Amino acid sequence: MPKGFSEEEKKRVKQKLLDECKACWQKYGYKKTSVDMLCQNIGIAKGSFYHFYETKESLFYEVIVRIQEDLYEKVESRLKQDPSKIGVASALKEVYAEYIAHPFMYDNKSPDFLSFINKLSESQRRQLNENSYVGTKFMLNKPFLKLKVEEDLAISILSAMLNTIAHKDEMLSDPKAVFGFMIDHLIDDIFE
Repeated sequence: MPKGFSEEEKKRVKQKLLDECKACWQKYGYKKTSVDMLCQNIGIAKGSFYHFYETKESLFYEVIVRIQEDLYEKVESRLKQDPSKIGVASALKEVYAEYIAHPFMYDNKSPDFLSFINKLSESQRRQLNENSYVGTKFMLNKPFLKLKVEEDLAISILSAMLNTIAHKDEMLSDPKAVFGFMIDHLIDDIFE
């Protein structure tokens, strides 16, 4: 760790790097966000960056993992408030709203996102995919839920609905309203 930083300062600098990375990723994209820009924006020397992260990609990877974890926490919180299939629908609407607010999270076919993904190790790419699958599977396997369809079909349906976000600009109606309508009408076909 960088000399001259107290433990409290190290935590603060790391959090600032994570926050700034997320903001810049959203505003400029992965490719246009440089280590120099991040360091300048939070007021640290470029050399200090490498005491926190080995590469730019390791910072971006941590950001996306934390975003996934935050989404799962929001889902869990919603399901604790309303442990029912209606709670699942509500949680998924929140996830969709987060995707709308942070488009870099879902636009995994864009050249910018692919550039990022291609710089990750195979294990990191696999972990991101597994986190998404395991998170959805965990949500579906609640004691208060009973599937009417096979689990993989339920996961695929929910994933397909969330993936409509990629076409939000082509929709004639508000994308959140479209997603809400789909989830509200399919929830009874997925869960008892």
